[in-house]
Amino acid sequence: MNELELSGTGLDNVFTIELNGSKRIITKSLVTAASGEKIIRSGSEEYRIWNPFHSKLAAILLKNAVIPLMKDSAVLYLGAANGTTVSHVSDIVPDGTVYGVEFSPRAMQDLIHVSTRRTNLIPILADAMQPGSYRNIVPEVDIIYQDVAQREQARIAVRNGEMFLKKGGFLVLIIKSRSIDVNRKTRDVAACEIKLLEGYFEILGFIDLEPFHSGHVAVLAKRT
Repeated sequence: MNELELSGTGLDNVFTIELNGSKRIITKSLVTAASGEKIIRSGSEEYRIWNPFHSKLAAILLKNAVIPLMKDSAVLYLGAANGTTVSHVSDIVPDGTVYGVEFSPRAMQDLIHVSTRRTNLIPILADAMQPGSYRNIVPEVDIIYQDVAQREQARIAVRNGEMFLKKGGFLVLIIKSRSIDVNRKTRDVAACEIKLLEGYFEILGFIDLEPFHSGHVAVLAKRT
């Protein structure tokens, strides 16, 4: 493929394109894409297609949210799983560092595999509810991105924010309502979690992640 018509998103290394009649989000590859990844090439550059149905952060960006990820940002990613979204964050911050915290040893194996080719990605096997266990690894960060399937999601954000997030730093909290209360509406669960954040964060807004992720809301906040 020759030169693509890319549209900027306001983030370094993140673009949108029209592909097969639909808007798609892509990141400029920091490293050569792994076997099986969906990619597009434009001239000498390689871009990785970012699926919003697999990544909540991709869905957030497709909904035009403003997230101050800079090329040199330090990011604490809580709930890194097998590293799919984390690898795209690594693309966005080539001069920064991503600290990926994951509780599952099985998922950690995949995350370590992803990190072997990405020098700006540090995998950490730990429980996000116990941030003191990785205090000696993670420095002060610019952004916390949290996507964990635990009940006390706001409390996890507060604990990590107090320990690691710079004053004025940015929080993206994915609220998984079914992990908290399967019987209540997503917006009601989100409202309660947001209330727990107040006093620690300035709430900037929230985004319903339908149709990409049912029962999920993204809260955008800044540390006060």
